[in-house]
Amino acid sequence: MSHIPKAEYARRRKALMAQMVPNSIAILPAAAVAIRNRDVEHVYRQDSDFQYLSGFPEPEAVIALIPGREHGEYVLFCRERNPERELWDGLRAGQEGAVSDFGADDAFPITDIDEILPGLIEGRERVYSAMGSNPEFDRRLMDWINVIRSKARLGAQPPNEFVALDHLLHDMRLYKSAAEVKVMRAAADISARAHVRAMQACRAGLHEYSLEAELDYAFRKGGAKMPAYGSIVAAGRNGCILHYQQNDAPLKEGDLVLIDAGCEIDCYASDITRTFPVSGRFSPEQKAIYELVLKAQAAAFAEIAPGKHWNHAHEATVRVITAGLVELGLLQGDVQELIDSEAYRAFYMHRAGHWLGMDVHDVGEYKVGGEWRVLEPGMALTVEPGIYIGADNQAVARKWRGIGVRIEDDVVVTKKGCEILTSGVPRTVAEIEALMQAARKDAA
Repeated sequence: MSHIPKAEYARRRKALMAQMVPNSIAILPAAAVAIRNRDVEHVYRQDSDFQYLSGFPEPEAVIALIPGREHGEYVLFCRERNPERELWDGLRAGQEGAVSDFGADDAFPITDIDEILPGLIEGRERVYSAMGSNPEFDRRLMDWINVIRSKARLGAQPPNEFVALDHLLHDMRLYKSAAEVKVMRAAADISARAHVRAMQACRAGLHEYSLEAELDYAFRKGGAKMPAYGSIVAAGRNGCILHYQQNDAPLKEGDLVLIDAGCEIDCYASDITRTFPVSGRFSPEQKAIYELVLKAQAAAFAEIAPGKHWNHAHEATVRVITAGLVELGLLQGDVQELIDSEAYRAFYMHRAGHWLGMDVHDVGEYKVGGEWRVLEPGMALTVEPGIYIGADNQAVARKWRGIGVRIEDDVVVTKKGCEILTSGVPRTVAEIEALMQAARKDAA
């Protein structure tokens, strides 16, 4: 069962319906089952918007929200109970469970949707739906509308306006409740333990996948069903590939390992990156780059508070990293001019973070009316500056080449600043080296 209370799902539905125009309906499908190969399915993961409004974990379901409907505003279409199928595939809620366990006012078999839904749509002036994100469902919706249109001569009234549900729903999802933050904190704690475990297990001669296995073990042992995204375990020059996912290269003495990985709990993601030396000790060059990235991250944390805008944190990382690269001799020139010309992008080519929530790159606009969004309590985001010096970069001295460092933590904006959810993983050079040395002593 979900860690989000039933009452909160009800509050969300109510808040969404309060934003809908009178005499309208919102229709949202569950995620389809994804086929891995032939008759084998991927582990099912509910659509985030559908999950947000219902907590209902099954495929083959459709939500209809109908403000002001006399017989109940929340209608859920879902699979019927079926003892034979449940023997093979697991228990189903059925219509009874949809009402008693998931708070639906009315529940109908999904097989009856073609007969029932057109009647619920008829007479409504506006339909809200996730237009464009599910072409197959868009076609079905038009089929239902056409059923109503075909009866127009008999007085049936088809809707005359279709509106994307996204902008209402995604703005709601941007603000995390206390219950949501609690779940995200739980996911962050499990992921933090996984990163610590990978650091402790790291040895030259192992492979990237050896550390990925440690992560997966800690995720599952902590109660997470799956990673929130494909884990990145990148050793040596692979650390300079931003979305590296081969995870099969050997770990070599003298190299760094960059791990970007997090689990999800109840469809809420965590997202942590740590970079550490295979040997357990940073070289002087690795340490210099690492401490520069860490300094940039600290500067970003200081810029995350209500009233600050979204881009302040990124701008802070750019200032620190550009000045630091000049100091180390990796960039030449005036710091402000290098920032203005974006010369730093040769080493730091991504932004300092993204929204975090049910999707690892969560929904929500970064700009409103052309201006950067102002941060407010309850918004959750990552803070992840990095420096990447390609192994083939001829413009820098050999000693710097192949060093890739990213440090990423998850934060929630509070009334006075921000709470770091992922502080359970060592962040400083001294902490990382102490943890890794202690693990080696224990193993010996």
